[in-house]
Amino acid sequence: MRIDLHTHSNRSDGTDPVDDLITHAQQAGLDVIALTDHDTADGWVEGRQAAERLGIGFVPGIEISCKLNGISVHLLGYLLDPSSEQLAAELRTVREGRTDRIPTIVARLNSIGIPLTVDEVLAQATGTPSVGRPHVADALVANGTVANRTEAFDRFLADGRAGHVSHYAIEPGHAIDLVRAAGGVPVIAHPWGRSSHKVMTEDMIARLVSEHGLAGIEVEHQDHSPQSRAALTRIADDLGIIRTGSSDHHGAGKIDHDLGVNTTDPEQFERLLEVAKANAAAAPGVQPPEAWLP
Repeated sequence: MRIDLHTHSNRSDGTDPVDDLITHAQQAGLDVIALTDHDTADGWVEGRQAAERLGIGFVPGIEISCKLNGISVHLLGYLLDPSSEQLAAELRTVREGRTDRIPTIVARLNSIGIPLTVDEVLAQATGTPSVGRPHVADALVANGTVANRTEAFDRFLADGRAGHVSHYAIEPGHAIDLVRAAGGVPVIAHPWGRSSHKVMTEDMIARLVSEHGLAGIEVEHQDHSPQSRAALTRIADDLGIIRTGSSDHHGAGKIDHDLGVNTTDPEQFERLLEVAKANAAAAPGVQPPEAWLP
């Protein structure tokens, strides 16, 4: 069984419509796919319908924007109730923070001579409630300033670059609490990738497990070297938490993140489903979805 537990559609910063994403997953030989768009569950209904039609398993999820000591950390929440009051309010604030910073990003780029308008950015974000830097990058590609998203981030949008503007994000411990209160399963995304390795130490992972009930970490990911994967595997096993693997697929928005490039072990997936049942039972008043498995 081939299981990919971290993908994005154009409901956030992926480039594929949800139907196309599920179709591509089937064509890539996946048996199960999780849709984990940034800070939104907007694609879940369409994703499940497409998965049922194509006979591929579907896991609804969200990737939540977090910050720890000023460093970006992402949390994957699986099988949670997105209408849970506190979680929904926080996600709304995160999305608004992403969108509200777009004019400032554009102004900063204009100040260094880069031609760009807010309307150009919004034109790249049709159909999503979660507008962010990737859409700025896509606008820069569209107007010929850069060749691809990677160049846009490297030159203009990454931390410390002229177009970088911070936005509101949830503290990861609080985000874990919110996911569990919504009946879901919290898993830290790419803990040793990008900048999150600066704060997501072994001690911090252990604290998030013991103090907040973190259920797992994403081990098999393109941002992790073989050495990092081995170390994270040991950490997860020592702590008794779930190890996931995934592509972090964004369609044409990311190179070298093809669907199924990394996968989750079926036994680890079964553990995740068991934690989901337990967390749903312990969260009265919420209605988390179930995975659909053919």
